[in-house]
Amino acid sequence: MASMAKALLFFFLSLSLVPLIFSRSPQTHPSSPTPLIQSTCNATSYYDFCVASLGSDPAGPTASDVRSLSVVAVNMAATNATNTSSIASSLAQKATDPSLRTLLHTCAAKYVAAWDALHSAVQSINEEMYDYAFVHVSAAAEYPSVCRVLFRQAPRLTYPSVLVMREEGLEMLCKIALDMISLLG
Repeated sequence: MASMAKALLFFFLSLSLVPLIFSRSPQTHPSSPTPLIQSTCNATSYYDFCVASLGSDPAGPTASDVRSLSVVAVNMAATNATNTSSIASSLAQKATDPSLRTLLHTCAAKYVAAWDALHSAVQSINEEMYDYAFVHVSAAAEYPSVCRVLFRQAPRLTYPSVLVMREEGLEMLCKIALDMISLLG
């Protein structure tokens, strides 16, 4: 069942990348991953997701080294965090149950904290302070889990499936970034 869930997650996250992939000019962004993306993603936990993600970002195919690819991965995670915070806020505004509204506002705040940590990680990578970057990305991967835990503690409330999938996507992007940062030092 867990492998089926991961396969579905990969499928749905890949679908979200389709517009990015097809909106690229073939002259600027090759349809096949660059050797750097392939070799770097080969050292990560989620090769296919890594290749699809980095290949869909305009900065991915033009990255010159693992360091710049790690920045792309961290920036993609930051975009996920920002978008998920917006989704949680939107769900909170629509919620009629006060408890649900409170939990969703907390979730939105945790994704903002994840974005802050990822922003700090990019700064640390740019300053070649890879240990700090690793800590920041690790923290970013954990912030959203608070949301999941809060929903488990409120059994009458259902954790919105869109947040479940986005949390898993953020965790995967962070894991890819962590694997890349580990290659740096």
